[in-house]
Amino acid sequence: MKAVDFIVVGCGLASISFCEQLRQNNHSFIVFDDTSQKSSLVAAGLYNPVILKRFSEVWKAKEQLEIAQALYKRIEDHLNIKIDHELQLLRRFTSVEEQNMWFDASDKPKLEPYLSLTLLKNSNAHIDAPFGFGEVLKAGRLDTETLIDEYKSFLRAKGCLIDTTFSYNLLQFDESMVNYENLSTKNVVFAEGFGIKQNPYFKSLPLNGTKGEVLTIRSKALQLTQAIKSSVFVIPLGNDLYTVGSTYNWRDKSNRPTQTGEEELMTKLKSFVKCDFEVIEHLAGIRPTVKDRRPLVGRHPEFSNLYVLNGLGTRGVMIAPYVAQELYNYIQHNKPLDPEIDINRFTF
Repeated sequence: MKAVDFIVVGCGLASISFCEQLRQNNHSFIVFDDTSQKSSLVAAGLYNPVILKRFSEVWKAKEQLEIAQALYKRIEDHLNIKIDHELQLLRRFTSVEEQNMWFDASDKPKLEPYLSLTLLKNSNAHIDAPFGFGEVLKAGRLDTETLIDEYKSFLRAKGCLIDTTFSYNLLQFDESMVNYENLSTKNVVFAEGFGIKQNPYFKSLPLNGTKGEVLTIRSKALQLTQAIKSSVFVIPLGNDLYTVGSTYNWRDKSNRPTQTGEEELMTKLKSFVKCDFEVIEHLAGIRPTVKDRRPLVGRHPEFSNLYVLNGLGTRGVMIAPYVAQELYNYIQHNKPLDPEIDINRFTF
Protein backbone atom coordinates (compact mmCIF):
# COMPACT_ATOMS: atom_id res chain seq x y z
CA MET A 1 0.00 0.00 0.00
CA LYS A 2 1.19 3.49 -0.84
CA ALA A 3 0.38 5.92 1.98
CA VAL A 4 -0.62 9.51 1.20
CA ASP A 5 -2.05 12.22 3.42
CA PHE A 6 -4.96 13.00 1.09
CA ILE A 7 -6.89 11.62 -1.85
CA VAL A 8 -8.65 14.39 -3.78
CA VAL A 9 -11.41 13.52 -6.25
CA GLY A 10 -11.88 16.00 -9.11
CA CYS A 11 -9.54 18.50 -10.73
CA GLY A 12 -11.45 21.74 -11.22
CA LEU A 13 -11.10 25.07 -9.46
CA ALA A 14 -12.07 23.71 -6.04
CA SER A 15 -9.68 20.75 -6.22
CA ILE A 16 -6.75 22.80 -7.52
CA SER A 17 -7.25 25.39 -4.78
CA PHE A 18 -7.25 22.64 -2.16
CA CYS A 19 -4.22 20.95 -3.69
CA GLU A 20 -2.37 24.24 -3.39
CA GLN A 21 -3.12 24.26 0.34
CA LEU A 22 -1.69 20.76 0.54
CA ARG A 23 1.38 21.59 -1.55
CA GLN A 24 2.13 24.72 0.44
CA ASN A 25 2.02 22.69 3.64
CA ASN A 26 4.07 19.74 2.34
CA HIS A 27 1.30 17.13 2.36
CA SER A 28 1.38 14.14 0.04
CA PHE A 29 -1.70 13.62 -2.11
CA ILE A 30 -3.19 11.86 -5.12
CA VAL A 31 -5.81 13.39 -7.42
CA PHE A 32 -8.39 11.38 -9.38
CA ASP A 33 -10.01 13.02 -12.41
CA ASP A 34 -11.89 11.68 -15.42
CA THR A 35 -12.75 15.08 -17.00
CA SER A 36 -16.46 14.25 -16.76
CA GLN A 37 -17.26 17.61 -15.15
CA LYS A 38 -16.98 20.63 -17.43
CA SER A 39 -18.10 23.60 -15.34
CA SER A 40 -14.57 24.85 -14.58
CA LEU A 41 -13.42 24.26 -18.16
CA VAL A 42 -16.31 26.16 -19.75
CA ALA A 43 -16.28 28.96 -17.17
CA ALA A 44 -15.71 32.36 -18.71
CA GLY A 45 -13.27 33.03 -15.87
CA LEU A 46 -14.49 36.56 -15.26
CA TYR A 47 -14.39 37.59 -11.62
CA ASN A 48 -15.78 40.71 -10.02
CA PRO A 49 -16.94 41.70 -6.54
CA VAL A 50 -20.38 43.01 -7.56
CA ILE A 51 -23.63 41.31 -8.56
CA LEU A 52 -24.31 43.38 -11.64
CA LYS A 53 -27.94 42.52 -12.13
CA ARG A 54 -29.01 44.36 -8.97
CA PHE A 55 -25.80 46.19 -7.98
CA SER A 56 -25.17 44.40 -4.70
CA GLU A 57 -22.03 43.04 -3.05
CA VAL A 58 -20.81 39.52 -3.70
CA TRP A 59 -20.77 37.45 -0.51
CA LYS A 60 -17.44 37.99 1.32
CA ALA A 61 -16.03 39.74 -1.74
CA LYS A 62 -13.08 41.39 0.00
CA GLU A 63 -11.86 38.20 1.70
CA GLN A 64 -12.36 36.11 -1.42
CA LEU A 65 -10.47 38.50 -3.68
CA GLU A 66 -7.48 38.73 -1.36
CA ILE A 67 -7.15 34.97 -0.96
CA ALA A 68 -7.85 34.19 -4.62
CA GLN A 69 -5.38 36.67 -6.09
CA ALA A 70 -2.62 35.51 -3.75
CA LEU A 71 -3.24 31.85 -4.61
CA TYR A 72 -3.32 32.40 -8.38
CA LYS A 73 -0.11 34.43 -8.16
CA ARG A 74 1.59 31.52 -6.36
CA ILE A 75 0.45 29.14 -9.10
CA GLU A 76 1.70 31.50 -11.79
CA ASP A 77 5.10 31.74 -10.15
CA HIS A 78 5.34 28.01 -9.48
CA LEU A 79 4.30 26.85 -12.96
CA ASN A 80 5.74 29.84 -14.83
CA ILE A 81 2.43 30.64 -16.54
CA LYS A 82 0.12 33.64 -16.81
CA ILE A 83 -3.48 32.95 -15.87
CA ASP A 84 -4.75 35.98 -13.91
CA HIS A 85 -5.34 38.91 -16.26
CA GLU A 86 -6.33 42.44 -15.34
CA LEU A 87 -9.45 43.37 -17.27
CA GLN A 88 -11.59 46.48 -17.32
CA LEU A 89 -15.23 45.51 -16.74
CA LEU A 90 -18.03 47.78 -17.90
CA ARG A 91 -21.70 47.50 -17.00
CA ARG A 92 -23.84 48.69 -19.91
CA PHE A 93 -26.74 50.86 -18.74
CA THR A 94 -30.11 50.50 -20.45
CA SER A 95 -31.77 53.56 -18.90
CA VAL A 96 -31.30 56.66 -16.76
CA GLU A 97 -32.92 54.69 -13.93
CA GLU A 98 -30.08 52.13 -14.06
CA GLN A 99 -27.54 54.93 -13.92
CA ASN A 100 -29.22 56.27 -10.79
CA MET A 101 -29.30 52.80 -9.22
CA TRP A 102 -25.56 52.50 -9.86
CA PHE A 103 -24.78 55.78 -8.10
CA ASP A 104 -27.07 54.88 -5.20
CA ALA A 105 -25.23 51.57 -4.80
CA SER A 106 -21.83 53.29 -4.91
CA ASP A 107 -22.75 55.16 -1.72
CA LYS A 108 -22.90 51.89 0.24
CA PRO A 109 -19.69 51.31 2.25
CA LYS A 110 -19.17 47.72 1.03
CA LEU A 111 -19.66 48.65 -2.62
CA GLU A 112 -17.85 51.98 -2.72
CA PRO A 113 -14.41 50.39 -3.40
CA TYR A 114 -15.76 48.55 -6.43
CA LEU A 115 -18.03 50.98 -8.30
CA SER A 116 -16.48 53.88 -10.18
CA LEU A 117 -18.33 57.20 -9.92
CA THR A 118 -17.28 58.18 -13.44
CA LEU A 119 -19.92 57.55 -16.06
CA LEU A 120 -18.17 56.34 -19.22
CA LYS A 121 -19.52 57.28 -22.64
CA ASN A 122 -19.56 54.74 -25.42
CA SER A 123 -16.89 55.28 -28.08
CA ASN A 124 -17.26 51.98 -29.96
CA ALA A 125 -19.33 52.36 -33.11
CA HIS A 126 -20.23 48.67 -33.02
CA ILE A 127 -21.72 48.76 -29.50
CA ASP A 128 -25.18 50.17 -28.85
CA ALA A 129 -24.90 51.90 -25.48
CA PRO A 130 -26.66 55.28 -25.52
CA PHE A 131 -26.73 55.47 -21.72
CA GLY A 132 -23.05 54.65 -21.33
CA PHE A 133 -21.28 52.38 -18.86
CA GLY A 134 -20.34 52.07 -15.22
CA GLU A 135 -16.91 50.61 -14.47
CA VAL A 136 -16.47 47.79 -11.95
CA LEU A 137 -13.14 48.10 -10.15
CA LYS A 138 -10.89 45.19 -9.09
CA ALA A 139 -12.29 42.83 -11.71
CA GLY A 140 -10.27 40.42 -13.84
CA ARG A 141 -10.25 37.23 -15.86
CA LEU A 142 -8.76 33.90 -14.89
CA ASP A 143 -7.74 31.68 -17.79
CA THR A 144 -9.35 28.56 -16.33
CA GLU A 145 -8.52 26.33 -19.30
CA THR A 146 -4.80 27.09 -19.08
CA LEU A 147 -4.89 26.74 -15.28
CA ILE A 148 -6.48 23.29 -15.39
CA ASP A 149 -4.36 22.01 -18.28
CA GLU A 150 -1.08 23.20 -16.79
CA TYR A 151 -1.91 22.10 -13.26
CA LYS A 152 -2.85 18.62 -14.44
CA SER A 153 0.42 18.43 -16.38
CA PHE A 154 2.26 19.40 -13.20
CA LEU A 155 0.42 16.72 -11.22
CA ARG A 156 1.15 14.06 -13.85
CA ALA A 157 4.83 14.93 -13.86
CA LYS A 158 4.88 14.50 -10.07
CA GLY A 159 3.01 11.19 -10.26
CA CYS A 160 0.08 12.71 -8.36
CA LEU A 161 -2.70 12.44 -10.96
CA ILE A 162 -4.71 9.34 -11.84
CA ASP A 163 -6.73 9.95 -15.02
CA THR A 164 -9.61 7.63 -14.31
CA THR A 165 -13.04 7.56 -12.73
CA PHE A 166 -13.04 7.18 -8.96
CA SER A 167 -14.95 4.06 -7.85
CA TYR A 168 -16.73 4.68 -4.57
CA ASN A 169 -17.32 0.98 -3.97
CA LEU A 170 -13.55 0.41 -3.70
CA LEU A 171 -13.28 2.51 -0.56
CA GLN A 172 -12.50 0.44 2.52
CA PHE A 173 -12.48 1.86 6.02
CA ASP A 174 -9.87 0.55 8.44
CA GLU A 175 -9.92 2.20 11.87
CA SER A 176 -8.43 5.69 11.29
CA MET A 177 -7.44 5.06 7.66
CA VAL A 178 -9.19 4.71 4.32
CA ASN A 179 -7.91 2.27 1.70
CA TYR A 180 -8.50 2.52 -2.04
CA GLU A 181 -6.91 -0.22 -4.15
CA ASN A 182 -3.17 0.22 -3.48
CA LEU A 183 -3.56 3.57 -1.69
CA SER A 184 -3.96 4.27 1.99
CA THR A 185 -4.92 7.72 3.30
CA LYS A 186 -6.21 9.61 6.29
CA ASN A 187 -8.52 11.88 4.30
CA VAL A 188 -10.58 11.79 1.11
CA VAL A 189 -11.82 15.14 -0.24
CA PHE A 190 -14.55 15.05 -2.89
CA ALA A 191 -14.40 18.13 -5.13
CA GLU A 192 -16.46 16.73 -7.99
CA GLY A 193 -18.80 19.55 -8.90
CA PHE A 194 -22.09 18.22 -10.23
CA GLY A 195 -20.54 14.75 -10.17
CA ILE A 196 -21.47 14.66 -6.49
CA LYS A 197 -24.92 13.48 -7.55
CA GLN A 198 -23.31 10.06 -8.20
CA ASN A 199 -21.46 10.04 -4.88
CA PRO A 200 -23.20 7.68 -2.41
CA TYR A 201 -21.77 9.54 0.58
CA PHE A 202 -22.82 13.09 -0.35
CA LYS A 203 -25.42 12.76 -3.12
CA SER A 204 -28.30 13.76 -0.83
CA LEU A 205 -26.87 17.22 -0.25
CA PRO A 206 -29.11 19.85 -1.89
CA LEU A 207 -26.89 20.57 -4.88
CA ASN A 208 -29.17 21.38 -7.79
CA GLY A 209 -26.93 22.03 -10.78
CA THR A 210 -27.54 24.76 -13.33
CA LYS A 211 -26.55 24.26 -16.95
CA GLY A 212 -24.63 27.08 -18.58
CA GLU A 213 -23.69 27.50 -22.23
CA VAL A 214 -21.04 29.82 -23.67
CA LEU A 215 -19.91 30.78 -27.15
CA THR A 216 -16.53 31.77 -28.48
CA ILE A 217 -16.95 34.22 -31.33
CA ARG A 218 -14.55 35.94 -33.74
CA SER A 219 -15.05 39.51 -34.87
CA LYS A 220 -12.39 41.69 -36.47
CA ALA A 221 -14.65 44.72 -36.41
CA LEU A 222 -15.59 44.67 -32.72
CA GLN A 223 -12.16 45.68 -31.37
CA LEU A 224 -13.07 45.42 -27.67
CA THR A 225 -10.39 45.53 -24.99
CA GLN A 226 -12.83 45.67 -22.07
CA ALA A 227 -15.36 43.13 -20.87
CA ILE A 228 -18.96 44.29 -21.15
CA LYS A 229 -21.87 43.06 -19.05
CA SER A 230 -25.27 43.62 -20.58
CA SER A 231 -27.90 40.92 -21.17
CA VAL A 232 -24.82 38.69 -21.62
CA PHE A 233 -21.12 39.06 -20.91
CA VAL A 234 -18.70 39.75 -23.75
CA ILE A 235 -15.13 39.01 -22.69
CA PRO A 236 -12.12 39.72 -24.93
CA LEU A 237 -9.61 36.86 -25.28
CA GLY A 238 -7.25 38.46 -27.78
CA ASN A 239 -6.77 37.77 -31.52
CA ASP A 240 -10.31 39.03 -32.26
CA LEU A 241 -11.82 36.27 -30.10
CA TYR A 242 -14.46 36.80 -27.40
CA THR A 243 -16.34 34.67 -24.90
CA VAL A 244 -20.10 35.26 -24.81
CA GLY A 245 -22.14 33.89 -21.95
CA SER A 246 -23.98 32.59 -20.26
CA THR A 247 -27.31 30.81 -20.20
CA TYR A 248 -29.10 29.37 -17.15
CA ASN A 249 -31.03 26.12 -17.48
CA TRP A 250 -32.28 24.39 -14.33
CA ARG A 251 -33.76 21.29 -16.03
CA ASP A 252 -31.21 19.99 -18.54
CA LYS A 253 -28.39 18.22 -16.68
CA SER A 254 -26.29 17.24 -19.69
CA ASN A 255 -22.99 18.73 -20.86
CA ARG A 256 -24.25 18.88 -24.45
CA PRO A 257 -24.52 22.31 -26.13
CA THR A 258 -28.00 23.03 -27.46
CA GLN A 259 -29.41 24.94 -30.40
CA THR A 260 -31.74 26.73 -27.98
CA GLY A 261 -28.80 27.90 -25.89
CA GLU A 262 -26.92 29.17 -28.92
CA GLU A 263 -29.96 31.04 -30.22
CA GLU A 264 -30.54 32.67 -26.82
CA LEU A 265 -26.95 33.89 -26.61
CA MET A 266 -26.96 35.11 -30.22
CA THR A 267 -30.21 37.03 -29.74
CA LYS A 268 -29.00 38.75 -26.59
CA LEU A 269 -25.61 39.54 -28.10
CA LYS A 270 -27.15 41.08 -31.23
CA SER A 271 -29.29 43.36 -29.06
CA PHE A 272 -26.23 45.53 -28.39
CA VAL A 273 -23.39 44.32 -30.65
CA LYS A 274 -23.90 45.78 -34.11
CA CYS A 275 -21.27 44.15 -36.29
CA ASP A 276 -20.62 40.83 -37.96
CA PHE A 277 -19.18 37.90 -36.00
CA GLU A 278 -18.84 34.16 -36.39
CA VAL A 279 -19.26 31.42 -33.79
CA ILE A 280 -16.03 29.48 -33.33
CA GLU A 281 -16.98 27.22 -30.43
CA HIS A 282 -20.01 26.35 -28.33
CA LEU A 283 -19.57 24.68 -24.93
CA ALA A 284 -21.81 23.67 -22.04
CA GLY A 285 -21.35 22.54 -18.44
CA ILE A 286 -23.30 22.08 -15.22
CA ARG A 287 -22.56 24.61 -12.51
CA PRO A 288 -22.71 23.13 -8.98
CA THR A 289 -25.36 25.42 -7.51
CA VAL A 290 -27.03 25.25 -4.10
CA LYS A 291 -30.47 26.52 -3.13
CA ASP A 292 -29.11 29.01 -0.57
CA ARG A 293 -26.29 30.10 -2.91
CA ARG A 294 -23.56 29.08 -0.50
CA PRO A 295 -20.87 26.39 -0.93
CA LEU A 296 -21.03 22.90 0.52
CA VAL A 297 -18.03 22.25 2.74
CA GLY A 298 -17.46 19.83 5.59
CA ARG A 299 -17.06 16.34 7.01
CA HIS A 300 -19.40 13.41 6.52
CA PRO A 301 -21.46 12.86 9.70
CA GLU A 302 -20.74 9.11 9.79
CA PHE A 303 -17.47 8.60 7.88
CA SER A 304 -15.10 11.03 9.54
CA ASN A 305 -12.36 10.58 6.91
CA LEU A 306 -14.57 11.83 4.09
CA TYR A 307 -14.97 15.52 3.21
CA VAL A 308 -16.78 17.55 0.58
CA LEU A 309 -15.72 20.74 -1.19
CA ASN A 310 -18.44 21.74 -3.60
CA GLY A 311 -21.31 24.07 -4.49
CA LEU A 312 -19.25 26.97 -5.87
CA GLY A 313 -22.04 28.01 -8.22
CA THR A 314 -21.34 30.72 -10.79
CA ARG A 315 -18.44 32.36 -8.95
CA GLY A 316 -15.95 29.54 -8.55
CA VAL A 317 -12.93 31.65 -9.51
CA MET A 318 -13.39 33.85 -6.44
CA ILE A 319 -14.90 31.34 -4.03
CA ALA A 320 -12.69 28.28 -4.59
CA PRO A 321 -9.50 29.53 -2.87
CA TYR A 322 -11.51 30.84 0.10
CA VAL A 323 -13.43 27.62 0.76
CA ALA A 324 -10.33 25.47 0.13
CA GLN A 325 -8.51 27.39 2.85
CA GLU A 326 -11.50 27.02 5.16
CA LEU A 327 -11.62 23.24 4.66
CA TYR A 328 -7.87 22.82 5.10
CA ASN A 329 -7.90 24.73 8.39
CA TYR A 330 -10.89 22.70 9.52
CA ILE A 331 -9.19 19.36 8.82
CA GLN A 332 -5.68 20.18 9.97
CA HIS A 333 -6.23 22.76 12.70
CA ASN A 334 -9.76 21.99 13.93
CA LYS A 335 -10.81 25.52 13.07
CA PRO A 336 -14.62 25.71 12.89
CA LEU A 337 -16.06 26.21 9.44
CA ASP A 338 -17.96 29.35 8.56
CA PRO A 339 -21.55 28.29 9.42
CA GLU A 340 -22.77 29.65 6.09
CA ILE A 341 -20.77 27.04 4.16
CA ASP A 342 -20.86 24.13 6.63
CA ILE A 343 -22.87 21.18 5.30
CA ASN A 344 -24.27 20.72 8.82
CA ARG A 345 -26.77 23.44 7.95
CA PHE A 346 -28.55 20.69 6.03
CA THR A 347 -29.79 17.27 7.11
CA PHE A 348 -28.59 14.51 4.80
